[in-house]
Amino acid sequence: MGMYSDKVMDHFKNPHNVGEIKDADGIGEVGNPVCGDIMKIYIKVKDDKIIDCKFKTFGCGAAIATSSMITEMVKGKDIDEALKISNKAVAEALGGLPPIKMHCSNLAADGLSKAIEDYKQKSKIKK
Repeated sequence: MGMYSDKVMDHFKNPHNVGEIKDADGIGEVGNPVCGDIMKIYIKVKDDKIIDCKFKTFGCGAAIATSSMITEMVKGKDIDEALKISNKAVAEALGGLPPIKMHCSNLAADGLSKAIEDYKQKSKIKK
């Protein structure tokens, strides 16, 4: 596992915000058939701010670490700010990912934007 930074290993061994939010305002599910990673990201939104974010990921260490990191990064951010979080930003926050694992950070960013889209759709219906 020498190719992973300490931070990646830490988020892999002790992922933050694992689980699901029962009454989530948005859920994003993404998968990568190539490596079989599946990721679900749940967000709780209040006044357009993400107040909670959890994830369930079935996949490799990098997929788990990136989901864990992105849930930390979005808490307290407003929706538009959260949408700007790129896979590159996630990888950088983790101290870098090996190029072969960059697709895992794509998954986390995609899962988050899907959860936000889901939230936007649902809030349109409510209004």
